Amino acid sequence: MKPMDVETFKEVYKKRFEDVYAIQYHMGSTLEQFQVLGQVLRGYYTDYWIENNQEKIDNQDKQVYYFSMEFLPGRQLKTYLLNLDVYDTVKTGLTDLGLDFDKIVEAEVDPALGNGGLGRLASCFMDSMASTHVYGNGCGIRYQYGLFKQKFIDGYQIELPENWLRNPNPWEVRKESKSVIVRFGGNVWLEEQKDGKLKPKYEHTFDVLAVPYDTPQIGYRNGVVNNLRLFSAEIPYDEESKYITSEQRQEVNSITEVLYPDDSNYEGRLLRLKQEYFLSSAGIQTIVRYFKNLKLPWTRFPEKVAIHINDTHPTLCIPELMRILLDEEDLTWEQAWNISKKTFSYTNHTILQEAMERWPVYMIESLIPRIAQIIYEINARHIRNKTELYGSELAYKTAPIQDDQVLMANLAIISSHSVNGVAKLHTEILERYTLSDFKTIYPFRFNNKTNGVTHRRWVQLANEPLSQLLDKTIGEEWRFQPKEMRLLRSYIDDESVLDQLQQVKLTNKKRFAKFVSEQMNIEIDPHAMFDVQIKRLHAYKRQLLQVMHIIDRYLQLRDNPEAKLAKRVFVFGAKAAPSYYYAKQIIKLINALADLVNNDPRINDMIKIVFVENYSVSLAELIIPAADLSEQISLAGKEASGTSNMKLMANGALTIATLDGANVEISNLVGPDDIFLFGMKADEVQVLRDSHAYNARDIYERDPQIQRILNSLIDGTIPGIKSEGIDIFNSLVTDNDEYFLLKDYHSFYQAQMKVDINYANKKSWTQKSLINIAQSGKFSADYTILRYASDIWNVAPETEVLQQF
Repeated sequence: MKPMDVETFKEVYKKRFEDVYAIQYHMGSTLEQFQVLGQVLRGYYTDYWIENNQEKIDNQDKQVYYFSMEFLPGRQLKTYLLNLDVYDTVKTGLTDLGLDFDKIVEAEVDPALGNGGLGRLASCFMDSMASTHVYGNGCGIRYQYGLFKQKFIDGYQIELPENWLRNPNPWEVRKESKSVIVRFGGNVWLEEQKDGKLKPKYEHTFDVLAVPYDTPQIGYRNGVVNNLRLFSAEIPYDEESKYITSEQRQEVNSITEVLYPDDSNYEGRLLRLKQEYFLSSAGIQTIVRYFKNLKLPWTRFPEKVAIHINDTHPTLCIPELMRILLDEEDLTWEQAWNISKKTFSYTNHTILQEAMERWPVYMIESLIPRIAQIIYEINARHIRNKTELYGSELAYKTAPIQDDQVLMANLAIISSHSVNGVAKLHTEILERYTLSDFKTIYPFRFNNKTNGVTHRRWVQLANEPLSQLLDKTIGEEWRFQPKEMRLLRSYIDDESVLDQLQQVKLTNKKRFAKFVSEQMNIEIDPHAMFDVQIKRLHAYKRQLLQVMHIIDRYLQLRDNPEAKLAKRVFVFGAKAAPSYYYAKQIIKLINALADLVNNDPRINDMIKIVFVENYSVSLAELIIPAADLSEQISLAGKEASGTSNMKLMANGALTIATLDGANVEISNLVGPDDIFLFGMKADEVQVLRDSHAYNARDIYERDPQIQRILNSLIDGTIPGIKSEGIDIFNSLVTDNDEYFLLKDYHSFYQAQMKVDINYANKKSWTQKSLINIAQSGKFSADYTILRYASDIWNVAPETEVLQQF
């Protein structure tokens, strides 16, 4: 990339600011300063963006299209600066101009266009595709409002609108000329033509304009700029007269208004289905238009296009491509099906069959009738073909339509050439249990691609002190090849490096403590252990197990303030789905417990609880570098992979974990002495569940320690949770503890006591931290993407690029 020096940047920035706001740069607000900086950067990278797009067309390179209902990118400014190799230039230039770089960074909105790991993974993958020279395109929805803005009122979660577009987004480019029409509803029938072919005819459809907004995805110092395309629903320009009422206009606007509308009622579920088809149709139409410009025969479509479905939400891409090939391009069913299967691949993110997405047939029939017809045909052909090969039982058990519902995972599996899990254990469970029938039919279709994270964001940007120590200790090659972080292992007995690593952690903890003091009015000790659990609030992730542990510690310290327990700050970050009542009760419990322990002088500040409000990517960047202990305590066999475990590991946190998801692979990398394992294994959980022998009430009645913890929920020990305490108590005792917290508790408690003992030995703890950092490079999303590219998409980069990794 062309170099940019500090003086040139300063002159360009000052001139642009005056042109935009007609005032001198130092008189502007931080928001205005950020907006101008965004425009300056656009002027810097746009040439590369245009060149890359043209090069892909000229060379007819194969394109990957990654469909996801969620993209959780976080703030983009620092990532762009880093990847363009102008981070230091811009920071120095702004400082020279007397501007506050950090405040300008914070002026950027952190878009909440995802719920958690799924959306963050998609964004990590977009970064890694560009950085590994994989020509990839993201396809998603430009939600006007993100997930929601979380507030705590009297300890309860309150959801507020998250209008991330309240100010102009300097990175996106509206591509009105690339808009397409998406059709909903109406009537459709097949009419025979003169040549005997059947053609669909439509009437009274509800048409929506899908307008794309493109955001660059800039590779790390390599000149590659890929594209993230988010679609917005608008009223078609030439049909405005049809949408004369406010209700009709709102029906269009609502499609891309809110991420994950409340699906606890019919209207909400219908809107969710409408969003899924809107994304699928808009994205597929865009891809087809691109391919037709190449002037190639349709048989070459899979050679030039790979379409990847991130979880089942975009599965309607499959019948939508079939619709276009059949109805608009006049291919036979066999031709269209062969092209489609070679093109699509699917990532499964779910363990339980019953948790996989499904839609009532009548809902699909009414909303997208032509798509319903195609799904019926896929279903009929699957049953007929597989009955001949495997018998009717297996054919019907794997069919996409069952009990008047369309099973989206089944549709995705039978219509794709590749199905992958996201951690070794997850894939094994899918093959052995959840999707075993499909494994029988398609023995070579399943594969594993363990998730990854981008060390560029989660170490280079989020933890600059650690990055500088790594540069000084092992050189800078790790920034390009994260596996080179393993060189740090050779410094495990180097007192100087260990001392510096301790100082890095303390610096990050002080930074987080300052935030907590200023934003939450809670004083925490940076020398205490920072024990972190940050992830979506869900019962299977077992935040409640950690709550039980905190209650246990609190009761011990209240009885005996001199108890030999480590001083800890327990950090939570989590949002609960608005309609997930039980999860919201757990949030109230955590906040009530925090009010109790944070203000009880009897325990001498040995416990503090910090529940950060409105957890986001930006808050994760603040919390993760400060973490000493990473809580990965889901019930074994429930978490597909996890990625917070990888981010925390890369920043030197030690992991306490069940052998679930990617924790298994972390354990294998660092060894048994450098991770704290507890609890049942996945196969033990399965045996216990199948036996129906589990009796939570019996454990409660026979175990004084557990009894004391659970009684505190209902005996007034924790003020302000009368109804929540009763409900949570009943979920564990009366309703038989679905996720086996009581069964795993003693193992968890013993592991926590082991943590206390280890934390007391600072040198040993730091050595374990060093090993975790050194081994984390394997979980780079760059390597994950290269495996997708080679094994699934058939778009492996050139040899010289591969040699870099």
